[in-house]
Amino acid sequence: MRHVGLKARMAVVGSILFGFYAVAAVVVMGMFGTGVFPLVIVGSVVFVGVQYKLGKWMALRSVGADDLPEDRYPEIHRRVESLSKDMGIDKPRLMIARMGVPNAFAVGRKGAGTVVVSQELLRQLDPDEVEGVLAHELAHIRNRDVVMMVLGQGVASIVAIVAQWAVLLTGDNDIADFFLAIVVGQITQMLVMLFVFAISRYREYVADADAAEEIGSGEPLASALEKISNTARHRDDSVDEQVNALCIFGDGDGFASLLSTHPPVEKRIERLRG
Repeated sequence: MRHVGLKARMAVVGSILFGFYAVAAVVVMGMFGTGVFPLVIVGSVVFVGVQYKLGKWMALRSVGADDLPEDRYPEIHRRVESLSKDMGIDKPRLMIARMGVPNAFAVGRKGAGTVVVSQELLRQLDPDEVEGVLAHELAHIRNRDVVMMVLGQGVASIVAIVAQWAVLLTGDNDIADFFLAIVVGQITQMLVMLFVFAISRYREYVADADAAEEIGSGEPLASALEKISNTARHRDDSVDEQVNALCIFGDGDGFASLLSTHPPVEKRIERLRG
């Protein structure tokens, strides 16, 4: 079985997320009665499904992604097609965007994936480094961890909404309760997302290892991460929050690492070269 560690972690986090969802469902039934249970189930499924579709669309829209023209970038299309075949997935849709910094991200699932690369990344990286980044993003699609991220965000949103309504319906409906509901919702959502963040950091290591295996060496991706990191630290531009968790690069040191979607880039580079 491939990536037992990742699958086990996804199963554990999935169970924890289901536990949060179950508590939220009980709270809703406590407020409105058990008769709303079917509506809770159907509404939640629809909510998460819509969020999955909308989240993908918003991620692409937030960076202004356009299709990567094959006549201008035939080598990239050829490499992605070859890598996809070797990795046992359908060739994803390739798009390009101006992100202000060199970066890339993937959305979707194995049969309907999309990989977005920034114009800055294609300008600054060598062809073998670009291939390392592309292999990393294809690994995310193959491992289905992108879907897990979106589902986790959906459950976190549902639980946060329920927490907010619980505060409003049990309070005095004054301005203090309104602000308290916002604070409780934010804290609740962050608590749920801590478990998703833990999976996100681990999945980056797995995708790095997969990319190194597919292209035969970890050096191209390590070199790419160095260039991306050095450029990002000298620029004020940042990727929209909508796609930050999905990108190949993100910061996370010290206490902030608990809330980071990425492990420290230095550790990733060390592993790739180790």
